Amino acid sequence: MQVSIIIIGQGLSGTWLSYYLKKAGISLVVIDKPKNQSASKIASGIINPVTGRRLVKTWMIDEVMPFAVDAYRNFETPNTNPINEDAINRVSAIRECHVLDFFSAPDVEVAFNKRLAEAAAYLSAVNDKETWRQYFNFDFGAGQIEPCYLADVNGLLAVWRKYLKDENVLVEASFIEEDLVVSADGIRYQNIEAGQIIYCDGIAAAQSKYFNRLPFAANKGEALIAEIPDLPATHIFKKGMNLVPWKPGQYWIGSTYQWKFENELPTAIFREQATAWLQSFCKMPFTIVDYLAALRPATIERRPFVGFHPVQKRVGIFNGMGTKGVSLAPYFAHQFAKHLSAQTPLQQDVDIRRFEKILSR
Repeated sequence: MQVSIIIIGQGLSGTWLSYYLKKAGISLVVIDKPKNQSASKIASGIINPVTGRRLVKTWMIDEVMPFAVDAYRNFETPNTNPINEDAINRVSAIRECHVLDFFSAPDVEVAFNKRLAEAAAYLSAVNDKETWRQYFNFDFGAGQIEPCYLADVNGLLAVWRKYLKDENVLVEASFIEEDLVVSADGIRYQNIEAGQIIYCDGIAAAQSKYFNRLPFAANKGEALIAEIPDLPATHIFKKGMNLVPWKPGQYWIGSTYQWKFENELPTAIFREQATAWLQSFCKMPFTIVDYLAALRPATIERRPFVGFHPVQKRVGIFNGMGTKGVSLAPYFAHQFAKHLSAQTPLQQDVDIRRFEKILSR
């Protein structure tokens, strides 16, 4: 097989990059071994424009969020999708779903109201909070974060995977870096020849001989899935942890940010803590049906890694989206695809040329 680009990984980063490269008419093959739980597959799908206890705007959210929403909507709309429309079964890729934030302590309520008085973007008061007492236990007030969006990440990944398989451009196998040959003339991997290769394989890229010097900061996330059939799926409910519509009648509960961990498996302590939290917060009967865990490809400086190795110029990376991959991946995949197809510049604070010195050692 001969293609222009080999992409390693079909999580959010690999999916959106291959999507935009296909739009640009660039030939490619994706190498990805199926895995039940990965950072992309267990992601809640939330696009939230504010972050932290101070409720400040998420980095670049004014540009990233509208672009991402359009990207997910265009993916599901036949008239605006440039890929073979008959090959893709449509999914409802995104919907507006605001965060109803129940304050967990008095100081949290004070902080929210202070930001609200400052006319902070994306925050609003909740005037009907008493109507929620039939569903939840809460001692303090509540505020709303809007607009927020909820993407069907697993649906999108499954649909795009089917498309890649139908096009015979998906290799369902583990990537073995020892089989990769990089030369001045091109890339060879097993029976595939290409001009370039791009690592979109999440935290696995931190072990690559090309990118192991990059400042990855892996953290472990865990979540529960609970059936709560009597709870309306109108909002993302937050009180310390998040309660997020997942599938019909099911909710995602999480997540953790563990910087020290022994493995990527679910832990008993999180199950116990999250179940206790749900029992204390939600008045509706529920059943825990699944436990999820994976390692996120976060970075020390909380900025993605995009671009090509300064020495091995045919070897690239599109990675490090961390907890914001649902919104960041489509935005920077589009930018990277334009860079590859039309030589437009990459944004400086994501371009891995900022690590040229350490990557050149």
